[in-house]
Amino acid sequence: MIFRRRFSDVIARQLDVFAEDDADVIEDCRRAERAYNEADRDEAEEKYGDYVDRVELATEALAEMRDRYKRTLDDSAADEYEEAFNRAVRKRWPPFGLEIENR
Repeated sequence: MIFRRRFSDVIARQLDVFAEDDADVIEDCRRAERAYNEADRDEAEEKYGDYVDRVELATEALAEMRDRYKRTLDDSAADEYEEAFNRAVRKRWPPFGLEIENR
């Protein structure tokens, strides 16, 4: 529990940086989701694929951020940090959190 609190500030700052630096990626995901939701039945599958592709790009970028910082920690702290980071992503951006632990 101490590790989670210790990492909470770092993770919050990391996610804020992502939100600012990659705002276009987040907005692309939102636009793709809207396009899917508004698509006609014959276009829905293609629009969903576009949405999933964009979510995967965002998830991969977050995982890269996580892994860069994780490499600076010892093994036990790294595991705690990764769990806390993944949990924070799932809370802030649920679509990006669906697959983050698999990256």
